[in-house]
Amino acid sequence: MSKKVEDYVRSIPDFPEPGIIFRDVTSVIQSPEGLKLAIDGLTDLIGDTEFDVVVGPESRGFIFGVPVAYNTGKGFVPVRKKGKLPCETISADYELEYGTATIEMHKDAITPGQKVIIVDDLIATGGTTEAIIKLVEELGGEVVKVLFLMELEGLKGRDKIAGYDVESVIKYPGK
Repeated sequence: MSKKVEDYVRSIPDFPEPGIIFRDVTSVIQSPEGLKLAIDGLTDLIGDTEFDVVVGPESRGFIFGVPVAYNTGKGFVPVRKKGKLPCETISADYELEYGTATIEMHKDAITPGQKVIIVDDLIATGGTTEAIIKLVEELGGEVVKVLFLMELEGLKGRDKIAGYDVESVIKYPGK
């Protein structure tokens, strides 16, 4: 019987706090089979969507976004924490559980009219993805699809990015 990518996700109960089940992606990427299933699953979700570039946030968005870009013959645009990119950047703030954070993208990374697919490992509250969409659109890009390996449906992250084509390989009903 063949395994599915969710068979490689390690679930850690009561982390970071009681009642939470942490879905650990490191167990997926350290397995050759798990990694292949994850990348193939994300690539398959693109379907016949036409796009120009893949965008992914540091650091797990890099892990999954780069091979998806490679598989589809596209380039990859990194979104990084404030102060990490060497050229002129634009930035967006987003909410964390306690406080805010800032992400940045090079000002010349997206050209007006480019069609963008965002790839990340997980959607929880949707704050990071909402900020990435803001950056892409500020540069004139069009987000045509947003892909996640895992989705924590109980945190309702899709609500923050309603109106966008969002898909995930694995859906967990809780938080």
